[in-house]
Amino acid sequence: MARNEEKANAMLNRFIAMKTEERTGGDRRPHMASLCDNLVRAEKWRMDIVREVGKKVSLIQTATWGEFRIRELNDEINRLLREKFHWERRITELGGPDYKLVPTRDQEGVELPDSGGYKYFGAARELPGVKELFEKAEAEAAAKRNRRELYDGIDPAYYGYRDEDDGLLLPAEAAAEKKARDAAVARWHENAQKRLRTTEGKSGAYNDADIETRSYIAHVPLPNQDDITRVVLEKKKKELLAKYASDDLLKEAEEAKRLLHIQK
Repeated sequence: MARNEEKANAMLNRFIAMKTEERTGGDRRPHMASLCDNLVRAEKWRMDIVREVGKKVSLIQTATWGEFRIRELNDEINRLLREKFHWERRITELGGPDYKLVPTRDQEGVELPDSGGYKYFGAARELPGVKELFEKAEAEAAAKRNRRELYDGIDPAYYGYRDEDDGLLLPAEAAAEKKARDAAVARWHENAQKRLRTTEGKSGAYNDADIETRSYIAHVPLPNQDDITRVVLEKKKKELLAKYASDDLLKEAEEAKRLLHIQK
């Protein structure tokens, strides 16, 4: 009797499950989001994935699971995240809300540079090999600063506007300038003595007085002060005549000079 009752209950359960599946369209989540054309069902499957992710993220926070179990949980979480992304995109295609802007537990994961979107959660960040990668990435990020951070450290002292405030730079510059000037003067005297020896063929040392009193030969005639004064007066005279005298008067003056044999 009990056996028949168990069979009847089993058949009833299967019948109820079949009717429920017919009414709801089945409770198994499709392996591809594109196979679902119902917005309500798509949102339901997304919520199922979110709950699964939340449970596994809570489990992976404990480091007592062991290395292999932690790696397995982290892989499962990343697989569920990829699946959730496809369902969210499908919901948007069906006219539903954009769930990418809604914060979820998957934001607790940390992604390594150039990891292709793979995230590490909880104790997975402390696994051997993974911890070293995170430490290296943090050190590289700290060493590499962007342009704005570089400009933040620039002040007037960077351009040398405060170099003279300590009172040490000006005396040091004056001493260096005097030393360079003395060296240049000594170099000039040495070159001058060499030129004198070469041109005049004299032997012995030349002092500064010989160099300063040495006469130079001009190869072109140079006007003296009287010649310059005469030229200036002639120029002024011509300007006054051109300003106040008429053309006839100028012609008469030129004719008088010609008759008297007066040179200009």
